[in-house]
This record gives sequence, structure tokens and C-alpha cells, in this order.
Amino acid sequence: MAGSLLLVGAGKMGSALLGGWLARGIAARDLHVVEPDPGARKQIIERSVAASETALVLPAALAPETILFAVKPQSMDDVVPAYARYVDRALYVSIAAGKPIAYFEKHLGGEAAIVRVMPNTPAAVGRGMSVLTANARTTSAQRARAGELLAAVGEVAWIDDESLMDAVTALSGSGPAYVFLLVECMADAGVAAGLDPDLAMQLARATVIGSGELMLRSGEDAATLRRNVTSPGGTTEAALKVLMANGGLQALMERAIRAAAERSRELA
Repeated sequence: MAGSLLLVGAGKMGSALLGGWLARGIAARDLHVVEPDPGARKQIIERSVAASETALVLPAALAPETILFAVKPQSMDDVVPAYARYVDRALYVSIAAGKPIAYFEKHLGGEAAIVRVMPNTPAAVGRGMSVLTANARTTSAQRARAGELLAAVGEVAWIDDESLMDAVTALSGSGPAYVFLLVECMADAGVAAGLDPDLAMQLARATVIGSGELMLRSGEDAATLRRNVTSPGGTTEAALKVLMANGGLQALMERAIRAAAERSRELA
């Protein structure tokens, strides 16, 4: 039966993945989604993708090659055990923050092939960053499969040491919020300097968006791009002397990422 890829949960990240897969050419007939929300399920079916309310009503003939969990971490205890029946054939992929591979091995059994992923929200526009790590049961072919699935919504990277996932979560998982805060702070500072609030926000948004696109297209590293826009004795240099001073942006970012990483370890 069709349905080699089973997506469990079609919230924001799950929907982003589903859209990326369809755009990449994965046939709708090879997809099946479990989503309890009737409105979301209706939208999935309208895309010619099969959808079920719960694991209890999945077709008996369904034999998924890959099962991807895209549900909230606090819901995992109620969700994961129902999929243990596929352990002899399926690769399990989880994008749930704070749920280590050992958690899934406990609920699915030691024979389960498991890939843990930390994606981030720009996946919704195909600009995500996903970091993956796998257990010893995962074959090279399964690793490649997981990488391809996440590459549908952005860049991917692999790590061998799962303990680094806390740092990954702190940097790229939570990172979009830092960028949005930067935009807010830049706009507020513009208002404090006398600009109209709407104009200040327009300038801040466009500057951050444009700078990201420049970094993407130029291929140069961030330090080089920073130096390129910093004229000796100019306005940018004056601002950077404040941001790069002791206790400035670098120190604040280190403290912020350390706090996020510590919280990630607590949640695990």
C-alpha cells in the first residue's frame, strides 16, 4: 500500500515539512498524515494526501518506511507507543525539542532506528536549519533518507555527539527569536533617535532581511561582510565600538545561548 512516509502531527513545523516534501516531488500517494484536528486534516486531504485522526484508525496495510514525529514534546508519552508496531521496518525521526534518542528507544524498543532532529522555524519558508543525530541502529541509507526529508525545508548538518543538541537548540533552534528581537531593538533605537515608529521598523526589517540575503548570495563569512561595511572613523565603526566592547553584544549572546542550552538540558 502507498504510504511509505508517515507524518505524525501537522502543526506549523509538520505542515512546513509536508509542503516541502510535496514541492520536492514526493508523491502524495506515498504520504500519510496523522492529525487529530479536523480542520487541519481537511486541508491535508484537499492536497490529495491521506490523513487519519489517530494511530488507532491507520489502515492495516500501511507499511511506512519512515515515521516522523512532529508533535509537541509534552504529547509524546501519549503518541509514541502506538507506533512501536512498525519497529521492524521503519525509521523513526523526531523533531521534538528536549526528547533524546534514549527516550524513543525506551518507548519503541532497542531495535528501533532513530534520528533526532533540531529544526527551526524558517523551515516554513524553505530557509530552515536542521541538525540531525542518529543512534547506532540507523543505517547509512536511513541517515541519507532523513537528511533528504529535512533538506526539503532548508540546510542540514549532522553531529555524532547527541549531547551537543542542547547547544544546537540554543543557537539555531531558538536563534530566530534572537534575530526578531534584534529587529525590535533596532527599531526602538531608531525611534529614540527621532524616527517615526513605522519608518524605524521598516528600516530595521529591510536591513536585517537584506543583510541575510547578502550573506547568502555573496558566500563571504560574516566577519568579512562586517569589515566591508565598516569605514575607518565612520558611523558604523562608532556603533561597533559600543556593540563590541567588553560586556557588549558578544558577552550578552554568550550568556543568552548558555542560558538556553542549560534550559534545554533541564527539559531533557
